[in-house]
Amino acid sequence: MTISMYEASVPVFSARLKALSTVLAAAEQNALDRKIDPQVFLTSRLAPDMYALTRQVQIATDHAKGAPSRLAGRDVPRYEDNEASFADLEARIAKTLALLETFSAAEFDGSDDKTIELKLGSREISMGGMQYLLHLAMPNFYFHLTTAYDILRHNGVPLGKATFLGAR
Repeated sequence: MTISMYEASVPVFSARLKALSTVLAAAEQNALDRKIDPQVFLTSRLAPDMYALTRQVQIATDHAKGAPSRLAGRDVPRYEDNEASFADLEARIAKTLALLETFSAAEFDGSDDKTIELKLGSREISMGGMQYLLHLAMPNFYFHLTTAYDILRHNGVPLGKATFLGAR
């Protein structure tokens, strides 16, 4: 049995973003219940040299929209990165989920060998589609997704593994 590049990307990104939406809703409710200004959570970070929660969510959605777009040969949509509330982050996730719904499996045919060229900081890289998806896009997506979850857990939001995985 083989797995297609579409199946390895679009449904995975979609499922994890839906779970992230649930995590953020729980955090917003927790802030309300505990009478904590939501900005405390949104601007929290795990270490001084790490991005805050808001930026972690932005980057996770960037990978979720960027990888399928590149693999399917589409332009990567640009978002403004101006989210300042839980509602803004939820809207960004919803916009990304809507984009993911527009992809078809046929658009990914042959993308495992397609050359993906990226600029990462000052470096320009080139790699095959499967290598890009499995060794760059997915690890980065999961890093920022997990860091967002960890920031909220660190701040006392009662989340568990099941919530991270998408169980309600």
